[in-house]
Amino acid sequence: MTKYRLVLLRHGEGAWNKENRFCSWVDQKLSSDGVTEAQNCGRHLKALGFEFDLVFTSILSRSIQTAWHVLEQMGQEWVPTEASWRLNERHYGALIGLNRAEMALNHGEEQVKRWRRSYDVTPPPITESHPYYHEIYNDRRYKHCDVLLEKLPKAESLKEVLDRLLPYWNGRIAPEVKRGKMVLISAHGNSTRALLKHLENISDEAIVNVTLPTGIPVLLELDENLHALGKHQFLGDQEAIQAAIKKVEDQGKAKPVV
Repeated sequence: MTKYRLVLLRHGEGAWNKENRFCSWVDQKLSSDGVTEAQNCGRHLKALGFEFDLVFTSILSRSIQTAWHVLEQMGQEWVPTEASWRLNERHYGALIGLNRAEMALNHGEEQVKRWRRSYDVTPPPITESHPYYHEIYNDRRYKHCDVLLEKLPKAESLKEVLDRLLPYWNGRIAPEVKRGKMVLISAHGNSTRALLKHLENISDEAIVNVTLPTGIPVLLELDENLHALGKHQFLGDQEAIQAAIKKVEDQGKAKPVV
C-alpha cells in the first residue's frame, strides 16, 4: 500500500545536452528548448494536481532553473527550495566537454556506454591541465559544501555518485518525506538514476538500461520504509517519452561531428 509519493526530475535540456557533450560539473544554463521542457513539465504537474511542500536541487544552474520554471507554471513559486552539491550530476572527470558521438568513433560505442551507463566504472580523473578544471574548482559555490574543496571528486562512477548522495537523502530528504511532505527533486540524469537504483533496489547490471530524458517527471510510490512499490512511472505522453528516451540512448552512438 502506498504510504508516500515522490517526484524526481532530470533538468530541462542544457546547451551542452544539445551539443551532445559531457557537461557534468560545468555550470550550463538551460537552452531555450530546456526552458520549454521545464515549463511544460510544470503545466503537466499542475494539471495532475500535484502540490509540493519542498523542492531539492543540485547547486548547478540547470537544475535550479528547471525547478524555478516548474514552480512558476504551477503557481507554487513560494515553495521552499534547498540546493546541495550532493545532488550534482556525476563527475565525468577528463571526459568533461567532450562530444559523446565523436568519442564513440574514437573509442568505440561499447567503451562510451561503459563510461556513461555502467555502475562501477570510473572515467579518467580531471587534472589541473584540463580546460575546465579551474572553472569548476575556483567556483565559490564549492567553497560552501559540507566537505573540504580538496575532498570533492575529480571523477565518479555511478556507485560513487550514490555514495555521496545517500547521506543527503538519508539525513535531509527522507525525513521530510516521512513527515508527509510532498517532495520534488530537480536534479540530473545520473544523480536521479543513482537514487532510483537505491529506492527500487535495481541491480548493478540492470541500472545500465535505465534512461531518463530531460524535463520528464518521474513518480515513485513508496512504502512506510521508503522502498519503491513497483517501477517508477514517467508522467506524460508515453509515445513522446519513449522517443525522448531513444534520443538519449542514441547520444553515445558513433557519428561524425559536423
